[in-house]
Amino acid sequence: MKFIFSALLLIVSHLCLAQIDLLKVASTKASVLLSTSANNDEVTKGLKEALVIGASKAIENSSAKGGFYTNILIRIPFPAEAEKMKKTLQKAGMESQIKGFEKSINSAAELASKEVLVIFVDAINSINIKDALQILKGGNTAATSYLKKHISVQLYNKIKPIAKKAIYQVEVTKYWNPLLKSYNTIPFTKSVNLDLEDYVTTKTIDGIFVLIANKEKQIRNNPKARNSELLLKVFK
Repeated sequence: MKFIFSALLLIVSHLCLAQIDLLKVASTKASVLLSTSANNDEVTKGLKEALVIGASKAIENSSAKGGFYTNILIRIPFPAEAEKMKKTLQKAGMESQIKGFEKSINSAAELASKEVLVIFVDAINSINIKDALQILKGGNTAATSYLKKHISVQLYNKIKPIAKKAIYQVEVTKYWNPLLKSYNTIPFTKSVNLDLEDYVTTKTIDGIFVLIANKEKQIRNNPKARNSELLLKVFK
């Protein structure tokens, strides 16, 4: 009899614990849903406002003189696929020429990033309520990830011709061609054939998204970064 009674107590105990766990899960889900007092329309408008702020600030910073080169987070390095070339030329005493090339590709990225805000704004304005609610419940960079997924191809197609023009304006090839020629004439080295337009375009896009992601994190985690009543209401 004692054994049966103990077994019943054990079963009841497990059932109670299971109910407690379910209540905890329900409470967690409820807290996520109730973490903002904004309605669906306000959530959508708030997210759009936050993204426009982030994109505008990112492009303002990246397109400024030195916006890429002086920012360690987005500075464009010597191409990784030509790293062996860089090391070989450094040994040959061409450090200043390498530095000149790196500065030139960053300058090209700064010029190229000036004309893309309209693409971001158009994509941001197309966000619907369903997507907005999912983004709000997402991680610190959920909105940035959404944008990256939906407009990367469009951005690439827009920026590449601009990057081509910028490469010409800042005379990237003036620095690159002598480096390439010097390296390719060294015996037993593998020739390097780099698409500079593709490289600058891709790195420009990557840099802009890094800055947007940082701004999104600030707005989500720092009330002082929410400079409107709507942002304060949506991001609690």
